[in-house]
Amino acid sequence: MIDKIKQHIEEAKMFHADNKERLEEFRIKYLGGKGILKEFFAEFKNVPNELKKEFGQVINELKNTAEEKVKSIQEQLESKEESKGQFGDLSRPGYPMEVGSRHPISLVKNQILDVFSTIGFNVSEGPEIEDDWHNFTALNLPEYHPARDMQDTFFIQTNPDILLRTHTSSVQVRYMENNKPPIRTISPGRVFRNEAVSARSHCIFHQVEGLYIDKDVSFADLKQTLLYFTKEMFGKSKIRLRPSYFPFTEPSAEVDIYWGLKTETDYRITKGTGWLEIMGCGMVDPNVLKNCGINPDEYSGYAFGMGIERIAMLLYQIGDIRMFYENDVRFLEQFKSSL
Repeated sequence: MIDKIKQHIEEAKMFHADNKERLEEFRIKYLGGKGILKEFFAEFKNVPNELKKEFGQVINELKNTAEEKVKSIQEQLESKEESKGQFGDLSRPGYPMEVGSRHPISLVKNQILDVFSTIGFNVSEGPEIEDDWHNFTALNLPEYHPARDMQDTFFIQTNPDILLRTHTSSVQVRYMENNKPPIRTISPGRVFRNEAVSARSHCIFHQVEGLYIDKDVSFADLKQTLLYFTKEMFGKSKIRLRPSYFPFTEPSAEVDIYWGLKTETDYRITKGTGWLEIMGCGMVDPNVLKNCGINPDEYSGYAFGMGIERIAMLLYQIGDIRMFYENDVRFLEQFKSSL
């Protein structure tokens, strides 16, 4: 009897089925209510006592072998059916492809770069971890200069001369050090300032700064460049320049565009004036040119800078700057059509 059971074990191990019907026949043959295992268990009482242990072991082995065989073949058949269901019918329509989206900051940055590239500006980039010279001193901000307090800075504790850049003007310094005039470059990038995070400000944000150095560059050239930018970017043709102060430009100005008062939102964002500040600008200070190895008696230039988040908030009517950094898919999916 034991040899007969062992023979069934070998047959179960060698069994293969390519359809569910044959597998079901195998299952009923061994595991069914009237199957072979049921007969062997019924014979257990007739087995001599000295053979009961071995008899029970081989019966259990046959049972486990049959159950494992049924399970493994069933999984294989289901896997084949699933694969056939997905890929067997070539006439089926394809699955819809999810359209990706760019981040609104990337969209606006690319728009700004496109506008300035059409008038001859190239793109320059630099390190986010800067030294004091490129971030402050070369830009007419020597040590203990009170204007340094305008920017709350992240310094590297192990080396107070190393910091996270507070503006992309440091890229312009590096560019002037390594290139001779005429220079016409625009520098986008991420900057860092130790500020409280709120709906209107963040400790991490993005800037785009422009620089033009050549002979006989005037403030009128700067104004015409900015007027061209506002027309292309916002469709607005009315700007004004208000006197301001920046250590690295003289004279300096804040640039406003006339946004209008057509809607309630226009009243809110312009505080009822219709005018909206979008950037700062000015003529490059002669000391900055001298620090970068450019003769200020021969060359002059202008510079300007704007926050990308601020522009994006205007274009897309986003009320909270923190939304740019929270990676909320519901927010980001709104820009799928803006590829």
